[in-house]
Amino acid sequence: MKIAVLQGPNLDRLGKRRPDKYGTRTLADITEDIEKTATDLGVEVTQYQSNHEGALIDWLRTCQDEVDGIVINPAGLTPYGRSLYDALADSDLPIAVVHMSAIFRYERQAHPDMFAPLASVYIAGLRAKGYPIALRSLCEHIEDAARV
Repeated sequence: MKIAVLQGPNLDRLGKRRPDKYGTRTLADITEDIEKTATDLGVEVTQYQSNHEGALIDWLRTCQDEVDGIVINPAGLTPYGRSLYDALADSDLPIAVVHMSAIFRYERQAHPDMFAPLASVYIAGLRAKGYPIALRSLCEHIEDAARV
């Protein structure tokens, strides 16, 4: 099994940016945690971060036919990333959406996460700990679907 992990805008600043909300773990720490979890699960991951929606879409297009699922933190694109949403929907792959903060607590919009309807797995508010949980849960979801 192979999983794509996409990290959205500003996540390259983790550890420095709003540690009260996102914690002190860096993107490098999270990348390492994901790799370790993937090794424990016996799955392969490919990871990418960009501050540009188009770059995330371009990268997704290069790997979507080679992966079994996607873990994504859309970050700053969460309420507005229609092009990324469409690309993820078009991939027809199971998706785990991860948010480090409890976004429904912080955001004042009625529906702040346009990606939620795509999610087979949805994790919010666990900071960096959410990524390994999302990866494990997505892999279980994919395995369960294969048995049906």
